[in-house]
Amino acid sequence: QVQLVESGGGLVQPGGSLRLSCAASGRTVSSLAMAWFRQAPGREREFVAGLKRGMGTTYAANSVKGRFTVSRDNGKNMAYLQMNALEPEDTAVYSCAASSGSPIVSSLPYASTYDYWGQGTQVTVSS
Repeated sequence: QVQLVESGGGLVQPGGSLRLSCAASGRTVSSLAMAWFRQAPGREREFVAGLKRGMGTTYAANSVKGRFTVSRDNGKNMAYLQMNALEPEDTAVYSCAASSGSPIVSSLPYASTYDYWGQGTQVTVSS
């Protein structure tokens, strides 16, 4: 069983930065396909960024490309989401997700691809 615990959310001004962390237990992050999703009030859950298992090739939604970077630290068994140039539209609950399979690239943006989820961490971008 894989458990995921997010941390690092908070209140930040527009243009600021935050780094979210996802601590994994039960399996190594290198053996998991991992992703970050977010959900704002009244909106559907949205794929933000992900990493494939193994080599860790990364993917990001067009809305965050150039601003957000997903990464992992195999030694610490952690995944991260570095968020720069934050905008009020980025306000949401951010959740870490993992799949024990080897999803194809086209399935990475879909929540149904992932078997395990963290509890989420709130990110609020406001002045």
